[in-house]
Amino acid sequence: MQHCDNSVRQSAACEPLERVMRLASGSAVVIFSVSSCCMCHAVKRLFCGMGVNPSVHELDQDPRGKEIERALMTLLGSSSAMPVVFIGGKLVGPMDRVMASHINGTLVPLLKEAGALWL
Repeated sequence: MQHCDNSVRQSAACEPLERVMRLASGSAVVIFSVSSCCMCHAVKRLFCGMGVNPSVHELDQDPRGKEIERALMTLLGSSSAMPVVFIGGKLVGPMDRVMASHINGTLVPLLKEAGALWL
């Protein structure tokens, strides 16, 4: 993550990243989403179907959603890819990484470790 210092310019650039990290560590599973995105809907259904109750942040309904989306793009190192998922405060990534983790069997252990699943 980008290092933030006290200069006005740097703190303005770092504030959205700090907000993302604060929100991401607020729940066991955090999804940054866009309400009209079909992949966002699919990942929310995946977690709900597993018995996980994610904290969802709809960026299109947040007045500062575009800033958060840019911060997420910085963390991902790529262009916009919604949804973006954090588990246990750690970046998992967009839908393809979540699905790869689900298919290869590493998603459930991550969820258990984060306290999102108890079974």
